[in-house]
Amino acid sequence: MRFILIDKVVSMEPGKSIRAVKNVSLAEEYLGDHFPSFPVLPGVLLLEGMIESASWLVRLTENFAHSMVLLEQAKNVKYKSFLAPGGKIEYCVEAKVIEENVSSFVGKGVRDGELIVEARFALKHFNLADKDSKMASVDSEVTENMKNRWKLLDGLNNN
Repeated sequence: MRFILIDKVVSMEPGKSIRAVKNVSLAEEYLGDHFPSFPVLPGVLLLEGMIESASWLVRLTENFAHSMVLLEQAKNVKYKSFLAPGGKIEYCVEAKVIEENVSSFVGKGVRDGELIVEARFALKHFNLADKDSKMASVDSEVTENMKNRWKLLDGLNNN
């Protein structure tokens, strides 16, 4: 099962901040298990939505220089409420720093003006070919797939 936890990017300032939204549908597979009589977006996926948003900020700031953008560390994650099907969350992520191979952020998720999750976190970014030159073609394929996905998420130019 593959999760895509943002539907559209609604604003972005390269190197500084990004805002993205996710609409939760009852049709999403994980809701069958979490929890059948009280379906809500799992907390770890609320956090992942912030991480995914920040990953796009890194990719766009660095012009897709790295195939891998992964969570390095999450701190002070605070869950304040639930997000049920039919709900919409807006992720607001600000970069503290984006460097060549690491970045750090503060983020929050808001539903109808109510804070439901917040965190500080760091990402690492790299290419697989950095350790094994034979992986350059995989880096290229992943980067191309990310560029194509961006075309679907780019609410700034594709309304």
